[in-house]
Amino acid sequence: MAEFNLIEGKQELDKAKITIVASRYNKFVVERLLEACLNTLKKTGLQDQDITVVHVPGAFEIPSTVQHVIKHTSCDAVITLGAVIRGETPHFDYICSECARGLGEISIANDIPVIFGVLTVDNTEQAMDRAGDEESNKGAEAAQAAIEMINVFRAIS
Repeated sequence: MAEFNLIEGKQELDKAKITIVASRYNKFVVERLLEACLNTLKKTGLQDQDITVVHVPGAFEIPSTVQHVIKHTSCDAVITLGAVIRGETPHFDYICSECARGLGEISIANDIPVIFGVLTVDNTEQAMDRAGDEESNKGAEAAQAAIEMINVFRAIS
């Protein structure tokens, strides 16, 4: 078997600055995502002063806020949290599409991990399933992804 260099991110973090941009819309879901995200980050040893939480009105406002955070602050990763629940109009499709597109473009253009923790679900039951206990909570998963990606970026650099 050929030998190669392997770069993997660990689930440990010495020091990092992380910003979380969280939507206030569907607050009953997003608060659960945020709580699990913060708990996961703190379990790695991050302190309150290492974490900044920015609240925005809805998922549509997340990408521009992330861009502003990256431009005006120093952070190692940005985690986005939100919940867009399908309704009776195409509004859901526009919001989900623009949020995902914007965050993807920002991540690539700025050389910083931007973690997509925005739920895009058909109903409230699906949202609550994804904001449940820590094992199934997408906020905790977003924090784990941020930790891993910070370590991957550091290892590559």
